[in-house]
Amino acid sequence: MELALYCPNCGYYETEEDIIGRGGDYYTSVNVGSLFGELLAFQFAEWLEEIQERSFNQSGLNSEGKLRDGSGVLRIVEAGAHGGDLAGDILNWLRDHRAELFGRLEYWIVEPSARRQVWQQRKLSKYGNTVRWARDLAEVTGVACSDTRIPRSAGLRGIMFSNELLDSMPVHRLGWDAKARVWFEWGVTLQAGQLVWTRMPGGATANGSLQANPRESSFHFPLSVESGVMDALPDGFITELCPAAEEWWRSAALSLAHGKLLALDYGILAEEFFMPERKEGTIRGYLRHRLADNLLANPGGQDLTAHVNFTAIRTAGESAGLRTDVFLNQAQFLTSIAAQVWQKEGAFGEWSPERTRQFQTLTHPEHLGRAFRVLVQARAGRLAC
Repeated sequence: MELALYCPNCGYYETEEDIIGRGGDYYTSVNVGSLFGELLAFQFAEWLEEIQERSFNQSGLNSEGKLRDGSGVLRIVEAGAHGGDLAGDILNWLRDHRAELFGRLEYWIVEPSARRQVWQQRKLSKYGNTVRWARDLAEVTGVACSDTRIPRSAGLRGIMFSNELLDSMPVHRLGWDAKARVWFEWGVTLQAGQLVWTRMPGGATANGSLQANPRESSFHFPLSVESGVMDALPDGFITELCPAAEEWWRSAALSLAHGKLLALDYGILAEEFFMPERKEGTIRGYLRHRLADNLLANPGGQDLTAHVNFTAIRTAGESAGLRTDVFLNQAQFLTSIAAQVWQKEGAFGEWSPERTRQFQTLTHPEHLGRAFRVLVQARAGRLAC
């Protein structure tokens, strides 16, 4: 999955610039229109003003009029910015409606792909030095989570967020052997010139340690499953684990000195993975807005995605010292922002019929409102790794 999506030579996200939207393979909230980014920008501005006020109360100003702890610059960090459209919508709104804040803002995009950085830079060139790029979180925050001690001044002061990033991280695909009552891992092999699934050696009882690959260290199977549910699982039931998403989220949490960590993504809670309708797992392939018949066909030529386990992600953030502020579906989250907008008449811009249409698409349960979940975690002060 990692090779199919991210191989520098033939990975899905490396071979085409326009793979999202009407002419691509799938839609995101960004494709609905600019309102999604504008609502996020409004909320980000509110959060940044709170962060600035708290920093001022704690540190005061030095002789140069800057915060004594050097935190005068506020940052928004977007991880996985795709083509840069969402960044553009957020920056446009902040420039037009929060000019003072925009003037002190650094908008960082974490993008490991050199090719995608070029695409994004071309689209966002008009913002000049306000927008900056990094290959990883440490490059932005100066914090490597292998550090045993982190100075209080280190790390991000601001907002770090991702939109549909975690669901594109590679997963381990697990199967249930009902007779032996063990989980095993599905791997991929080559037969007669075709990629096919193959059962890998090793395995674990429910809630035990799973040896994912004899050449790799084992990782824990974290989904807590009641015995009654296990008894009901049919032979061959499939689910997934995504250690990469948990590791990324924990690293992001540890990089946050003061502010918010936000994910908007297609996902569910741990117990929801074991619903009868998910007996084939949650990995999906998309090509030209249709579900792919074969996940292993056309590697690099179709999108692959799997549901985010928000229980695991939330736990990873809390284990790194973050406080969970919000876990809602997208409709609830955007409606709460819109309620603030409507109360502050004139602070957002005209709520036009076009914005109403976009809002309905973003929040309707049959469109994007229910399938996408929003997790917001926060830190008010620096904690060490």
